[in-house]
Amino acid sequence: MTEDAGSATTHDVVGVGLGPFNLGLAALLDGTDAVDVDAVFLERDEEFQWHEGMLLEGTTLEVPFLADLVTLADPTNPHSYLNYLRETGRIYEFYFYETFQTPRREYNDYLQWVSERLDATRFAREVTEIRWDDDAAEYVVAARRPGTDERFEYRGENLALGVGSRPQIPDHLQGHPEDDVFHTSQYRHRRERVLDADSVTVVGSGQSASEVFEDLLERQATHDYRLDWLTRSDGFFPMEYSKLGLQHFTPEYERYVYDLPQAVKDDLVPSQDRLYKGVDPDTSAAIYDLLYRRSIGDRDPDVGLFAMTEVCDIADVGDAYALDCRQWQAEESFVHEAEVVVLGTGYERPTPSFLDPLADAIRWDDRGRFAVTEDHRLDVDHAGDVFLQNAELHTHGVGVPDLGLGAYRNSKFVNRLAGREVLPDDEDTVFQDFSVDRFVERAPGASRDGSETTPRTNDHRP
Repeated sequence: MTEDAGSATTHDVVGVGLGPFNLGLAALLDGTDAVDVDAVFLERDEEFQWHEGMLLEGTTLEVPFLADLVTLADPTNPHSYLNYLRETGRIYEFYFYETFQTPRREYNDYLQWVSERLDATRFAREVTEIRWDDDAAEYVVAARRPGTDERFEYRGENLALGVGSRPQIPDHLQGHPEDDVFHTSQYRHRRERVLDADSVTVVGSGQSASEVFEDLLERQATHDYRLDWLTRSDGFFPMEYSKLGLQHFTPEYERYVYDLPQAVKDDLVPSQDRLYKGVDPDTSAAIYDLLYRRSIGDRDPDVGLFAMTEVCDIADVGDAYALDCRQWQAEESFVHEAEVVVLGTGYERPTPSFLDPLADAIRWDDRGRFAVTEDHRLDVDHAGDVFLQNAELHTHGVGVPDLGLGAYRNSKFVNRLAGREVLPDDEDTVFQDFSVDRFVERAPGASRDGSETTPRTNDHRP
């Protein structure tokens, strides 16, 4: 095995995976003058692509453009979204665009722009194994070029794991031709097949499912297919977008969640699905408006929406697929047929097999999940740090996958690599308090133990 430069270089940090979070770490390390860290970031794909199968026309990010790779940690960083607009000659166009939300296609173009500017990125490097070298006290990362026998070896004092998630299709819905039954992540690549079908069913109630449904609804009049949308959720409800509700995606709330007992956290995250699941209100409104216009004059838009419905099985019945459905609230079963089924069944994050050589050194919780420090590092019995990117939902709560907290987490990693505070550790960023201790500090007359205190009075009143 050889390293790219043909040397035995030991990097300060080796990044595995190049999604937005590790790319953000690379951008902060590169664009912060006070940092001198030798880093390399490895990515399996030939080039940067972010959810390529869902880069639909008209879709936007669900966070403001300030949640780019660097701005919330370092607004002066040259790899910011605003500098991307400046360098690509689009800053005035964006100025008159007058919206905080970034088109998803442009966000992907921005990420590609950053990845091409960084010397630390290495594409076509699929990591196959990571082990610890006791003698050198460093991590050894083995990689290969996909589809070839070319091998590489990288060494690093620390690691940054940002391998991302992968589409999840439940076992009972698998085993069918990929052109007919597939995950929403593949929708744009298979859309022409979908448009040729006589009937299409979308399964799921998240943002991806809603965007696929809206796209198909817009094209239905031209292609004349039956369109249905099924979800096991209570309804087609919107995500939480109120300003006070969004304060759950803040450093304060993350710290509050980390300090909760693990059993409380395990119950908490599933109960907060309105914070990270559901439909963007604008998407919901667009779908309703389309249905309203299609129904003018007592017309039937040939569309069905059915909630509280679980798809228990899919069977091939010749020229279509039979979906074995159960309306769980009414406890009624029925069969629904469709020629094409698009599954918005979410994503999963399995522990990558390349960590197997480190398994005995990694600390796990009683459910086989990573044990994680408050500053987002893997609890591991080695001197080198392992920084975690979006693998700690169970310890830090719903904000972990949020793009707006990526720069905050990466600022912690940058400071640790630099050995000093180079980027600010943001505190007091919200108007509400989650921790009782913090509230007591801020609120006159409040008592930590719950006892009453003497209220303040006006001396001129009886």
